[in-house]
Amino acid sequence: MNALETDLYQLTMAAGYFEAGKTEEQATFELFVRRMPPNREFLVAAGLTQAVEYLLSLKFTGEQIEYLRRLPQFTGVSPAFFDFLSGLRFTGDVFAMREGTPFFPGEPILTLRAPLIEAQIPETYLLASLSFQSMIASKAIRVIEAAAGRPVVEFGTRRAHAPEAGRLAGRASYIGGCAGTSNVEAGFRYGIPVFGTAAHSWVTAFTEESESYRRLQKLLGPMTVYLIDSYDTLEGARKVAALGKPLWGVRLDSGNLAELARGVRRILDEAGLPEAKIMATGDLNEEKLRALVASGAPIDSFGVGTDLATSADAPTLSAVYKMVEISVDGERRYTAKYSAEKSTLAGSKQVFRYEDWDQIACSWECPGSCIDAQECEALLRPVILNGSLVEELTSVSEARDYCAAARPRMHAARRVEYSHALLALNDEHRLL
Repeated sequence: MNALETDLYQLTMAAGYFEAGKTEEQATFELFVRRMPPNREFLVAAGLTQAVEYLLSLKFTGEQIEYLRRLPQFTGVSPAFFDFLSGLRFTGDVFAMREGTPFFPGEPILTLRAPLIEAQIPETYLLASLSFQSMIASKAIRVIEAAAGRPVVEFGTRRAHAPEAGRLAGRASYIGGCAGTSNVEAGFRYGIPVFGTAAHSWVTAFTEESESYRRLQKLLGPMTVYLIDSYDTLEGARKVAALGKPLWGVRLDSGNLAELARGVRRILDEAGLPEAKIMATGDLNEEKLRALVASGAPIDSFGVGTDLATSADAPTLSAVYKMVEISVDGERRYTAKYSAEKSTLAGSKQVFRYEDWDQIACSWECPGSCIDAQECEALLRPVILNGSLVEELTSVSEARDYCAAARPRMHAARRVEYSHALLALNDEHRLL
């Protein structure tokens, strides 16, 4: 991971902390979302694996340090700071929700405790990693729920904001419940099922449409998915039907998908191909999926691209990373922000999940009912202690299963409360 993938002010603050002699102070930061995006009942935590990889590999190279030395913002910084950077490694602690955990605004999804400079520098990367993937996983929930049991494949890499964003969107979408992705690198890195058909260019590269289908069938056999709307969709279905088995099915990418799906289904069934499936693609989103399902269209699966890989209706999360405690020579001081609409609560926290409500509490609290894991679950778990990984990270498949199991209990009306101890601590803190 590149240590310079951060905002400049993280590094100027680090230099300032160093010059002020604050290298030994221990700070606790929490990452959470301020507000629920539109049309979301809950959010889904994702991106922890990449955040942990960043922290465990955090290191400034000699070339990077020389670059920083030349920046005008660092002309007044002592050489000792750059020596300090050359030896910087993450030695702190991280507590986090496991990937796939549904969460709500105000609930920390990650808590980081480390020497102040080590805690400050990662802010930008942690926010980018966790907020983007959580945003996409949460969007995937809406899409798969709209599909009402029909598989959805994430097809958005070509429209994502960068190749890396496409790969991570495929990962996050799978955690949210998609059947797989078209992104081959995501399949390679994370073991996610990959799916793909053929483009219109395949069909138009051949003089005869039927020839393109024959060639594709010879290549892919039972995995063949014909794209049949390059010219005339129903005529394309007839040509596919004439070829017979083997095939997986056909893809519809344009036109009145509900009406065309009925006509194509009829053609395939009459040709003795009732097992052949119909996939629909083409600028789909959850509203269009919901309408297609309600229409009774015989569509077996969906490919959703741009709208999913960019979370087009809610493309950002109001995620923040705020200091809640700082310790100097063993003496703890609580920190918070009180500005209008952006206030925070002081003190390190834990989130306890009950059957039908959540409680945000002080990190040291342990409600009696949490002794029984069936009644209450503490969501923030130790991941890194003293700079070392202490728990194997959840795989994407495990995160997907965990999310699927937790989803039925999540809804917009789920109650989220603050513990009496946390409220009392903050009332006292405000009076100091």
